Amino acid sequence: MKKTVLTFGLISGAILSAMMLITVPFQEQIGWDRGEIIGYTTMVLASLLIFVGVRSYRDNVRGGTIGFGRAFAVGALIVAVSSVCYTMTWQVVRLKLAPDIQDKFIERMAENARAEGGSPAEVEKRLADLRDWAVMYEKPLFNVAMTFLEPLPVGLVVALMTAGIVRRTKRDDETVMAASAAAS
Repeated sequence: MKKTVLTFGLISGAILSAMMLITVPFQEQIGWDRGEIIGYTTMVLASLLIFVGVRSYRDNVRGGTIGFGRAFAVGALIVAVSSVCYTMTWQVVRLKLAPDIQDKFIERMAENARAEGGSPAEVEKRLADLRDWAVMYEKPLFNVAMTFLEPLPVGLVVALMTAGIVRRTKRDDETVMAASAAAS
């Protein structure tokens, strides 16, 4: 299982990391909204490797059978490896390649708060919340945890769907074989 998880998790993580390295330097030109769309689309596409990995594990390691729980476990581990790659890449980007990205993000959120209107007190409250968030985000453990959680939900949903689709037990195989024999 370890080989399958590492292989497909690292490939998925490489896709996420490569897209981050490609898009972050051009964030201003791409735009924040389009950047989010590109980012989450990449997460979904990279998560397709969960399906491929679990199916490969079922067919090549487990002899063509796998239960829901084992399939989900393999998928979740692939997601975990991929999320670690994503998190490590973000730390490099944030600290070395684009150290001002957090300030730009907060500036964008502040502009959005002002554009949405509301009373000056409401806008100031949102800006204070943003500043509090920025202070928390500077803490390494918080930053790593929040970054790890970005691709995780997408991947876990794909892992659940994959486990439901790919699961196959010996009883399922026997039923299919019996149905084929009866049809002949």
